[in-house]
Amino acid sequence: MINFSASTYTWKAPPAKPDLHYKWPGGLVSQTGEILHVRFSLEAACTITDKANGHVSNMFMGAPCRAEYTIAKRNLFQVPSNEFRMAFSSERSLDIANRPSYETEEEKTRSLDAQHASHKIDIRHYDNVSTTTDPTEIIDATLANDLMNACSTYKDSDKGLSIAVEYPVNLINVNPVDGEYQVCTGPVIVPDLETWNGDGVSRVFLAHVAFTTSDYVEFILRREVNVSDHEKKWISQPRGLDRNELHNPLKRPLGYPPRRWQATAYSEVWEKEGVDNFIMCTRA
Repeated sequence: MINFSASTYTWKAPPAKPDLHYKWPGGLVSQTGEILHVRFSLEAACTITDKANGHVSNMFMGAPCRAEYTIAKRNLFQVPSNEFRMAFSSERSLDIANRPSYETEEEKTRSLDAQHASHKIDIRHYDNVSTTTDPTEIIDATLANDLMNACSTYKDSDKGLSIAVEYPVNLINVNPVDGEYQVCTGPVIVPDLETWNGDGVSRVFLAHVAFTTSDYVEFILRREVNVSDHEKKWISQPRGLDRNELHNPLKRPLGYPPRRWQATAYSEVWEKEGVDNFIMCTRA
């Protein structure tokens, strides 16, 4: 049972360099040569196991922040506002999908070694953990305010893969009289198995998860949506610094202006039958 709030990903960035075109590359306003260290806790994990050869691919998702100007004294948040969130394996960053599962996207994964001067994945676990699928025990653990994680495992028979998603139970509904419960929580990550290459995947979906029994689960996936022209007037209007501002407006880089942040919604539901859902508990 992973202690997600105590598990972290940390990295040391290379020395900051001025950008040839942008005044605030990526929102960075630190001085040239400054070296930033970053730490975030983890929110979910996913493991893909190849049943034929036993190969295991571990993936994690970090806690988010809003797009920021780093490190500034004022005007800390970027507007238009975006969510920075990182999904990664032990070797690479992973693309978090912006589009539905039936659409492909350009792959942008990068080696963690290439991205960072140094990095560390620190996964911590709880002791004295019990595991259950019994509704009465789940209800009792809920009412006792035990710490709870859930694990939902489903299979892809065509590829011979088993996918296990572990996450903290941040929200659960219980009906003690009738012995019913419903886990409805998130966020989690689920893999795009169309990008499976025998070693891992390059794209994952940000999702929320719900289940009421041990053998069925639903994931609802996030995607980008286009806002109306009326809403675009405020949602894409910079306030304060503009991360797209150039040193020289007459010397524009290739592809300028970069695409602005898009609004998101949850709509695509994956229904998984014959799964294995269980709850892990420990005393707070």
